[in-house]
Amino acid sequence: MATIKDVARLAGVGLGTASRVVSGRGSVAPKTVERVRKAIAELDFRPSHAARSLLSGSSQMIGVYVPVLKGTFYMPILQTIDTELRAAGLHMVLAFGVGVGDARAQSIEGIEFLTERGCDGLIVMSNSLREDDLVALGPKQSRLVVLNDVYTSIADQCFCPDHVQGGALAARALLERNHRRIAVIAGPSNAPDNVERINGFIDELGRAGIDQAGVWITESDFSPAGGWSAAEKLLASKHPFTALFCANDEMALGALSYFQQAGLAVPGDVSVIGYDDTPAAEFSAPRLTSVNTASRELTRNAVHELLNRCYGAALPVERVFPLGVTQRASLGPARA
Repeated sequence: MATIKDVARLAGVGLGTASRVVSGRGSVAPKTVERVRKAIAELDFRPSHAARSLLSGSSQMIGVYVPVLKGTFYMPILQTIDTELRAAGLHMVLAFGVGVGDARAQSIEGIEFLTERGCDGLIVMSNSLREDDLVALGPKQSRLVVLNDVYTSIADQCFCPDHVQGGALAARALLERNHRRIAVIAGPSNAPDNVERINGFIDELGRAGIDQAGVWITESDFSPAGGWSAAEKLLASKHPFTALFCANDEMALGALSYFQQAGLAVPGDVSVIGYDDTPAAEFSAPRLTSVNTASRELTRNAVHELLNRCYGAALPVERVFPLGVTQRASLGPARA
């Protein structure tokens, strides 16, 4: 395999000149550039990742931290990040929550893992960090973007849907179909995004004259198993309901499965609406109506912001992402 030294030797130039042509940095006479490029083509020279890093002065790697490496929510986001980075000639290094300690400790450890490997910038998904954790990053704080949460000290670097609006949209979708006896499977109460969407949902019901005291609510863990057990608990409670709102699609899928086992028809007996509009929602049985949080568009713009900060790019960055409800078969009119 040819090296940069072979290119310099064949082109009859110094190693530094050949390196400047390959990296595109520095002034080189046009005729010299032509000789070096001819040598590159003749030798089929392709600089390795390590060589490109040495030539450019950066690792050409972006670190990504997510709390867990599973489920239908994180995978589409990771695919979007990887697609954007590859298009820019960059690589993704992934870390997720492992080891001892709570979610905050795991987030800090994951970020340290990525920075120790020389990542040029970081994309972080964690609602467990504190403002002082970001301050502790020092200058690296300016080369970081956050998904699905907002930290006031770096608000311009945070990309998060309006979860209050998302919850309100879910409630409106049920109210428009005359549902007034409603149950809710919420996510963890220590997750800010969950709290926001549930508050938005309940407040919208309140504006329609539905008292929160009449809404059956239980907390689960965002997993299909959690949705299954919560749906089982709901039916055992004998609480009357015609519609169920789940704070994410995975719990909604678990609830759909339990309702099928229990002999309930969806949407004939009960309607179900989820949140996030993940790919799995389109292929459930019945297909799941869900709040679309524009996660792909949000992620794409977060990557653009980071590339602008790390590499001086001038990519367009949008910060407002319209939410909507993707209507599918799981939502119907309230039964009499």
